[in-house]
Amino acid sequence: MHHKTIIISDVHLGTKDAKTRELSKFLKFNTCDRLILNGDIVDMWHLKRRGKWEKKDTRVFRRIIRMMKNYNTEVIYIRGNHDDFLDQFIPLQIGKFSVVSSFDIISKGKRYFVTHGDVFDAISTRFRWIAQLGDKGYKLLLWINRRHNNIRRFKGLPYSSLSQKIKQKVKIATRFISDYEITMADFARRRNYDGIICGHIHKAEILDVEGIKYMNSGDWVESFSALVEDHDENWQVVFFQSVIPVNDDVEAG
Repeated sequence: MHHKTIIISDVHLGTKDAKTRELSKFLKFNTCDRLILNGDIVDMWHLKRRGKWEKKDTRVFRRIIRMMKNYNTEVIYIRGNHDDFLDQFIPLQIGKFSVVSSFDIISKGKRYFVTHGDVFDAISTRFRWIAQLGDKGYKLLLWINRRHNNIRRFKGLPYSSLSQKIKQKVKIATRFISDYEITMADFARRRNYDGIICGHIHKAEILDVEGIKYMNSGDWVESFSALVEDHDENWQVVFFQSVIPVNDDVEAG
């Protein structure tokens, strides 16, 4: 299917939890005029510690390059906190590829501010050591999630995000998400935007927050989600599992 816009975020290339095969397949069967990579596409925090860049990570960028070549796709890469190494390149534009700190979208006559969203997270911006400590805890949760799904796969069961289920039951996590959504909507209102599009918290959603449209593209380590805009400028959250069967054996290429 060909869309006007696809927005993905929080892929975390360079980590074992990045679902590169699924994302490559998603982008093979879901093309677009404009692709926005909304932060944390490359996980430089992990790569600096002990990560390893693998062929599967490169495959994602090869797929994106094919989209640019075959569909003349415009690619906009917005920096996130895990790929903040991009700060040294901002602003950068090479043909249809650009690197920016934020972006504006007009859809059905309404203005949307597009940002990764980490700048609105006080822990990520002011107390980076706490954020990195929390990142290690999250990596442990994802490690448990991998083991959980290895067992499910052995039993012939589909993927299930144990880590997301745990987060949804932890009150402090649900309160953080709610506060984050309100903070993002407040920012958009103060800047006279009609809506805000972000990532960062790995929770795909489209909400009306006191008259402000809040849209989050989710992630590609747990939920395999993206925001898509059709050519009538309607937005929706789509999930890999609903677009392409998880057990599909077609190579992403």
